[in-house]
Amino acid sequence: MIHLSQKQALMLTLMAGVRPWSRAVTRALSTSAPVGTSAAAASLLKNPSLLAVASGKSLLDVFNPAKPDEIVGQVPIQGGEETRQAIERSYHVLPSWRDGTTASFRSNLLSKWSGLIQENADDLAIIMTLESGKPLAESRGEVNYATSFLDFYAAEAVRSTGAGGGFMIPTPFATTNGAPRGQIMAKQQAVGVTGLITPWNFPIAMITRKVGPALAAGCTAIVKPSELTPLTAVALQNLAEQAGIPENVLQLITTDKSSTPQVGGELCTNPLVRKLSFTGSTAVGKLLMKQSSDTVKRLSLELGGNAPFVVFDDADIDQAVTAAMASKFRNAGQTCVCADRFLVHAAVHDEFVDKFVAAAQKLVVGPGLDKETTMGPMIVADAVTRTHQKVQEALERDGATCALGGSPMEDLGPHFYQPTILTGVSPESSIWKTETFGPVAPIIKFDVEEEALRLANDSDVGLASYFCTRDLSRAFRFSEQLECGIVGLNDGIISSCAAPFGGIKESGLGREGSSLGIAEYLETKYIFMNT
Repeated sequence: MIHLSQKQALMLTLMAGVRPWSRAVTRALSTSAPVGTSAAAASLLKNPSLLAVASGKSLLDVFNPAKPDEIVGQVPIQGGEETRQAIERSYHVLPSWRDGTTASFRSNLLSKWSGLIQENADDLAIIMTLESGKPLAESRGEVNYATSFLDFYAAEAVRSTGAGGGFMIPTPFATTNGAPRGQIMAKQQAVGVTGLITPWNFPIAMITRKVGPALAAGCTAIVKPSELTPLTAVALQNLAEQAGIPENVLQLITTDKSSTPQVGGELCTNPLVRKLSFTGSTAVGKLLMKQSSDTVKRLSLELGGNAPFVVFDDADIDQAVTAAMASKFRNAGQTCVCADRFLVHAAVHDEFVDKFVAAAQKLVVGPGLDKETTMGPMIVADAVTRTHQKVQEALERDGATCALGGSPMEDLGPHFYQPTILTGVSPESSIWKTETFGPVAPIIKFDVEEEALRLANDSDVGLASYFCTRDLSRAFRFSEQLECGIVGLNDGIISSCAAPFGGIKESGLGREGSSLGIAEYLETKYIFMNT
């Protein structure tokens, strides 16, 4: 277990200014040796703005996926009207933020925010693990990943490609005597009010990946975190306020499952919102896209994936297994870029499967706060049910063979599922054709590169793909032919703040991260000056 002193446990019970964690959780947190905290930790989850909203409101219980009978906190349930009011506040503060601050000023605030997050990293990681279930080491790594976006966009804010930057173009116009006439100038300006809808699987990084470039560009931001993991967002907003980000520049809307459509609908249809960024399922992304069409909003949609992982016969098999483990079982397979379909050359199939099974057997499944745990629970019990149904269909109906796992881990609780590897999977099986979002690796053999490419590209989505080879010509050829937005070669962890993240086909629109990420929050204005 990760243990906290009684003082630290009390500091962590300040949940959103509403109600403390359950006694069971507080007791569990206060039973062993302390981890490092900072003075700022006492106010991480005490949110005055949410406290004001909570008056007379229903409250949402936030549960621990590892122990779903334990409530770890509560936040107010907000809906369409609260969202409309937040949009109006965001719109009113926009001129002072967009036009009344310099890029250097915004850059410094993002840097201060990043520093405060790092100062409180241990406590943030605990909060994240308690509400998302992921192992504490993964949560701590996500804190670092989250601050990398703030640091990157603090630097991007002052570049010529940021807000207020632009470029001059030689004029094509001429006076009657043939001399150049006028000047052409292109200027970058902030889009305006933005609505940012984030998922539960990366409760902190998906917020900073959107909010960082939005604030750097001079936009104001309204964040709707997942109803499953709102507490990390509460802590994050509090640290933003401590960093000096002005009131209403960054606002938080907390919801339950029933009020989420109202909030999404208001963000999509309100004409004051000029940009919507969403990370989540393809089905919901399509709905938001339709709802946003009447106001012609700028859209960034990071939607579902079904990533192929191809192992060629010339691959370093040990390296391929290491990459496969990192990509497949991180966060119990619950990431949009997890390897979901494995294509292994027949010549190395058995060796790869044997080593892959041996590596997966070493995973320790358990509550994320246990220090031995390397794979935590799935987020909800329904996810376990859906995953198991697909596994059973593949085995009983489609002729697959189970090389490892294949069952819920009921002894640990209703949210746990065994690391599972299936061989002989049919390409028509639902576990192959649709994203599983769980710790299951279905494997198919192939014989020639053309077959692997056809199977890899046989999908309506195109977010991430992975392949392993030592052939340099194939490395270039195959990566160019894969129909996806992200390619990992001989590696399974490839996301970075400096790299453009996003997909093609039904995996979405736009890019996050890199200099392209801030461009999503900027409009280009062309100015002709006949001087």
